[in-house]
Amino acid sequence: MRVFGVDPGLTRCGFGVVDGGPGRTVKPVAVDVVRTPADEDLAVRLLRLSDAVEEWLDRYRPQAVAVERVFSQHNVRTAMGTAQAGGVVALSAARRGLPVVFHTPSEVKAAVTGSGRADKAQVTTMVTKLLGLKEAPRPADAADALALAICHLWRAPMRARLEEAQARAAELARAHRARLAQASARLPAGPTGAKTGGKTK
Repeated sequence: MRVFGVDPGLTRCGFGVVDGGPGRTVKPVAVDVVRTPADEDLAVRLLRLSDAVEEWLDRYRPQAVAVERVFSQHNVRTAMGTAQAGGVVALSAARRGLPVVFHTPSEVKAAVTGSGRADKAQVTTMVTKLLGLKEAPRPADAADALALAICHLWRAPMRARLEEAQARAAELARAHRARLAQASARLPAGPTGAKTGGKTK
């Protein structure tokens, strides 16, 4: 599976494409950081980002898109910009029918380092090692994008199994309710017309 990982942001948006192989093998395909000028109009910045996302989707043709989930931050303006950038990415992917999955920062850190509290330096070090890169991706947004793609590749099978198990459980529950309804419908009516399982006295 090929995954397009995106660390959303308006000033800097990290892009990373990773191929997953047998087991947990991962191979780097491309990485970059897209920048938009802070003094430009918001709509123009979002358009620039959208154009860049479309170009990467056309060039690398991923099978899934992984985006970092935005959590509340002390800087509300930064959080809003990050959410807007993530929305642009999700929209572009949805237009092509690509699945979009949002991963939390702690999920990504835990996937690549084993600790949900790892810092950016640790994430960058592990991404460099896992992908066999000669140099660490810079800036951190680039490493985070690759980490998101790796996280999705490793978590996707588990997520699929969980969804399959939930679907089976829901189907069994529906079948059980249907059997109960059928059994109730076959019960004889009592003196008041109510269904009863015993004899009328």
